[in-house]
Amino acid sequence: MFVGLDLGTSSVKAVLVDEAQQIVGVASAALTVESPQPLWSEQDPACWWRAANQAMGQLKAEHGPLMRQVAGVGLSGQMHGATLLDKADAVLRPCILWNDGRSGAQCAVLEDRVSDLRAITGNMAMPGFTAPKVLWVAQNEPEIFGAIARVLLPKDYLRLLMTGEALSDMSDASATLWLDVGARAWSDKMLAATGLDGSAMPGLVEGSDPAGVIRRSVAAEWGLRDGVVVAGGAGDQPAGAAGVGTVVPGRAFISLGTSGVYFTAGDSFQPNPDRAVHAMCHCLPGLWQQMAVMLNGASCLSWVTQATGAGSEAALLDEIEAAGDGSAGVPLFLPYLTGERTPLNDPHAQGVFFGLSGQTDRAALGRAVLEGVAFAFGECQEAMIEGGAVLDHVSVIGGGARSALWGRILAAALNRPLTYHVGGEVGPAFGAARLGRLAVTGETAEEICVMPPIDQVVEPDEDLQGLLSGRLERWRLLYPALKPLFGQD
Repeated sequence: MFVGLDLGTSSVKAVLVDEAQQIVGVASAALTVESPQPLWSEQDPACWWRAANQAMGQLKAEHGPLMRQVAGVGLSGQMHGATLLDKADAVLRPCILWNDGRSGAQCAVLEDRVSDLRAITGNMAMPGFTAPKVLWVAQNEPEIFGAIARVLLPKDYLRLLMTGEALSDMSDASATLWLDVGARAWSDKMLAATGLDGSAMPGLVEGSDPAGVIRRSVAAEWGLRDGVVVAGGAGDQPAGAAGVGTVVPGRAFISLGTSGVYFTAGDSFQPNPDRAVHAMCHCLPGLWQQMAVMLNGASCLSWVTQATGAGSEAALLDEIEAAGDGSAGVPLFLPYLTGERTPLNDPHAQGVFFGLSGQTDRAALGRAVLEGVAFAFGECQEAMIEGGAVLDHVSVIGGGARSALWGRILAAALNRPLTYHVGGEVGPAFGAARLGRLAVTGETAEEICVMPPIDQVVEPDEDLQGLLSGRLERWRLLYPALKPLFGQD
């Protein structure tokens, strides 16, 4: 038996997987995000640990005998977060999250200090990355910066508490802007640009390598036997890739989680930073990835559900489905509720409904949200192809994968068939469990990280494409027209 533990933005999820790669248990515990100032997004790392204990405790309560058979645990988690620790490994301040936009000025400083930053890191400096966040702390909270002894990514903070080891995997480390991605090693030049050196960094392993053993006290609390191995693990998106079999060139997936991600695997380092496409290490040896990231994915559906007073996301989706495709009364929606990354790199971008009329009801607003997110994925796809990405086969994972309607809209907007897999909504946690297995058994990724059984394939619908084409043409005009107004008080 193996466990995947995924530290997301809105919850910690744990899955229990058997030797036949069947998911036999799922548990989760909710998290909240704090935004004490505009552009800020933070979480208290103590909340992660409480949620991890709650999720693992639920698995123990529901599957106690099976938990005693667990041999390995894999970790996955939200990427980029700056978890700052002192010499005693005490947390110095709330973690600055991946969707925090405060460090735009520090990005410009880093680009100026390191002329070959994009060649080293495979990315442009963006507020989402860890390095500019830490530079912001240095310039705005110097006492805290002076006390920093260690910087960890969110999932690796859980590892520290679980095992006592300060380690990270290559994929998550790529998301800091401190890694030489081609060399798969920390960059002294990038660390120096933020006033740090290698002593503040965790050790590096591949995602399928052993990376610690769970402490006896934690094992007892979670109902595990002694000696359970923890794998290097992965950032949430590379873990999702391992879970859905995106571990060979040409395979790709779309993740509809809190954020939106378009991810493809490759056997070489192919950066395209000028279009805000991320080139990073994959979680498996000898592989790299290209990744387009939208800061606002299924979170937009959650937002419009709450804003319109719908009973639930499922209830709103039912309303949208019942209303049909109707073009009348459906406005356009820019899904930039917390700024945007690929391809805009604009933390000041804002969400917009355009074209409201007397016919616009709750279902029309919800429909606009589904279409707006799909259109944004289309822009990501264009940026990735421009950067040399090969997209032969595209799967869909994440919580938003549960919506068949959204799948039809996505397939039409992207003009490509989309494959849905059994268990796709728990992709990162399932991928983490696979990495936990590899760390224990020494099996190959080709044997274990296969595509799960196919639930359905959604083909592009020509009638729906025709309906969306006119909306897309007008949608593309909105951001350039409104950009001068964003970020103004």
